[in-house]
Amino acid sequence: MKKLITILALSLVSLLHAEDPFAFAKDSVAVENDITFSHLSVFLEGGEIYPMGDLMDAVENALYGGVGVRYTYWENVDGIVMFQYTYFKPRTDIKYDGAHQFMGRVGAEWKWPTIRPVALGGGFTCSWVRADAEKSDWFQKGGSLIDNETEFGWYARISLPVFRFQDYSAGFHVMWERLWTLPKRSDMLSAGITFERSIW
Repeated sequence: MKKLITILALSLVSLLHAEDPFAFAKDSVAVENDITFSHLSVFLEGGEIYPMGDLMDAVENALYGGVGVRYTYWENVDGIVMFQYTYFKPRTDIKYDGAHQFMGRVGAEWKWPTIRPVALGGGFTCSWVRADAEKSDWFQKGGSLIDNETEFGWYARISLPVFRFQDYSAGFHVMWERLWTLPKRSDMLSAGITFERSIW
């Protein structure tokens, strides 16, 4: 019983000496001002990828398609999660028809008020690639892709919405992407169209 009285007394003393003893009462105001996840939308994308540098000599330009989710993170800042698929055809004498590439991206876009509606974005990329072949010699040129290959990197992106109607919007985007491959980095430029629908 003495321990309980001591704990209650200490709690009362600390409450009386607090700068704002009823700060917890302001939590509802903080929640009202919190805009994280106040808006959520889903989008579809499609376009063309242009390999750059040494990658330009290895594979042809390729079409891609993807899906994504956009959500409010801060004021004028959206969080983005994207997934994309591309099928690359080789330019060289590799012993398979092409390579499947799946991309996952996590990043953010900043809606700069000065140049609105243009949005500037960037983030991290994870690329998974597998050769379109059942069997191949691992020691042949490009043979390591038979056993899958995963790379990480970063991307920078510019988005320009040009059409908006109720919960729907459409626009263009351009993205530069770099994968941290060895012995040299792999760079790609992509451009395409985005169709987006607001969920809330």
